[in-house]
Amino acid sequence: MEKRISIIGLNLSVFLFMFGVGMIVPLLPQKIITFTGSLKTVGYLASAFAVPFVLLQFPIGRLSDRYGFRRFLLSGYLICSASGLMYCFSNTQEMVFLGRLLQGIGEAPLWALAPALLSMLYPGAKGKVIGFYNASLHLGLTVGSAFGILMAGVWVKNEPFVLFALFGVLGAFLIFVTVKDPRADACVYDAALDTMDTSGLKKLLAHPGMLAVFSGIILYGAGYGISLTVLPGFLIQEKGFTQAQVGGFFTLFYIGISLSQIITGPISDRHGRTKTMIRGLLMIAAGLWMFPGRDGWVMYPWLFVTSFGLGVFCVSALSWLNNSVGDSLKGTISGAFYLFWGIGFFVGPAVLGAFGEAARGFTGFHLLAVLFLLQALFQWVLRSRSKKNQPGQNI
Repeated sequence: MEKRISIIGLNLSVFLFMFGVGMIVPLLPQKIITFTGSLKTVGYLASAFAVPFVLLQFPIGRLSDRYGFRRFLLSGYLICSASGLMYCFSNTQEMVFLGRLLQGIGEAPLWALAPALLSMLYPGAKGKVIGFYNASLHLGLTVGSAFGILMAGVWVKNEPFVLFALFGVLGAFLIFVTVKDPRADACVYDAALDTMDTSGLKKLLAHPGMLAVFSGIILYGAGYGISLTVLPGFLIQEKGFTQAQVGGFFTLFYIGISLSQIITGPISDRHGRTKTMIRGLLMIAAGLWMFPGRDGWVMYPWLFVTSFGLGVFCVSALSWLNNSVGDSLKGTISGAFYLFWGIGFFVGPAVLGAFGEAARGFTGFHLLAVLFLLQALFQWVLRSRSKKNQPGQNI
């Protein structure tokens, strides 16, 4: 019963919080433009969030393995609430950027630590519970964005930022009253054991199977980042999409990622995570290869295949990693997932954009499709050669 209450609390808190994120993110560029009168500094909003979000993943993961997940999740929601108040009362661009920095710090544990905690609470159904959590996260973004659009003409001033701050407090309250942390209750930090676990982790990270998964995670991050940046630009510039059609793409993107994780999380539990990862990679490759040659609404099915494949890979890779280590390293390995995801997320769009400027006919999306296909083949070869020795292979 306690575990069931924990999963309800984790999913409800992240849904409500991401609902708030979906409302406010489209409003932040306008705040910057209001203070500066220029578009030049708007791009730094992403960097202000991304730098602390990526850099803190591994340290927070290690600390949570020592001292438990619950306190870091609580802190994350409260820090994000403080960022909402910073947005609300900002009267300079510096205050907005400080709020964005705080939001990056606060969100770091929310993405990584909850899946790690869920994998401990439900060791036999990791894919299912992680899939539902990630789906709740993305559904919150989808519904929040739609709600923000509907309310755009109703907001008087800073109501969305106040709601965002309240959702952060509510998320912290839900974590406090519903979530049980088995690590915090069951163990005390042992420096000798931590040293031994760290040594084992280094050996594990050097394993070819683990390297294959992390290289796939970098590609997954690149695909996710490109879907939010370069791809919408391509749809507008090359395919003549309107803003409404691009909005439709974003809705489709979040629905695809959410739905795929709900469906394939349990499948990965039953039929193997590596096999599911490979299927996800192949779906991404097919979607990225096919959609540039289509026009209008014919592109949407292939874009949906791409987003669905991204979700399939995400839930199976996260489950694979959490099954590859003991409970003492769940936070660390989940933090590592989002560290490598962050590398791909911010390097991938820049590289693809530069390639797209130089290429003719063979677009950067085709290049990315080939990389996903090669990644799938790489994992298939490793799986075929060393089923028994590869960490997490048979789960």
